[in-house]
Amino acid sequence: MKKIKWTELFISVLIAELAGALSALLSGDFSSFYAEIILPSFSPPPFVFPVLWTILYALMGISAHLVWNEKFCPASKSTAKKLYIAQLSVNFVWSIIFFRFRLPGIAALTAFLLLGLVAAMIVSFRKISIPAAWLNVPYLLWLTFAVYLASGVFFLN
Repeated sequence: MKKIKWTELFISVLIAELAGALSALLSGDFSSFYAEIILPSFSPPPFVFPVLWTILYALMGISAHLVWNEKFCPASKSTAKKLYIAQLSVNFVWSIIFFRFRLPGIAALTAFLLLGLVAAMIVSFRKISIPAAWLNVPYLLWLTFAVYLASGVFFLN
C-alpha cells in the first residue's frame, strides 16, 4: 500500500478550495442576484451551494493528488493535468460570469463546456487512477443539474 503524502494532499485540496473561494469572492453579492431572478423548479436554497461546492472542491483536490502521485502513464498524466487545470479554470470563471456580470446565457454555455471538460477529465483520470475518476462522479452529477439550473435561469429571465 502506498504511503499517503499528507502535505501534498493538503496542498492539492487547498488549491481547489482556494480557486472556489476566490471565484466566490470575485463574484460579488450573489445572494441578492439569486433572490432577484426567476428560478427553475427544483432550485436548491442558497445555503446548499457553499456546502456542496466545498465538498466538491475537496474531492477534486483529492482526485488530482491521486493522479499526480501515480508512478506510471506520463503521457496520460500530462493530458489529465491539462484537463484538470482547464476545468478548474472554467469552473472559476462560471460564477463570475453568472453572478458578477449577470450573463445567464453565457453562463449556461459555460456550464455545458464545464460539463464536457469534467467528463473528459474523468475519462482521463480513469486511465491513471480509478478511485480518482470515481471521486469526480458527484461533481459530474452536480454539473448536470447545474446545466439545468443555468439554462433554466436563462430561459426564465
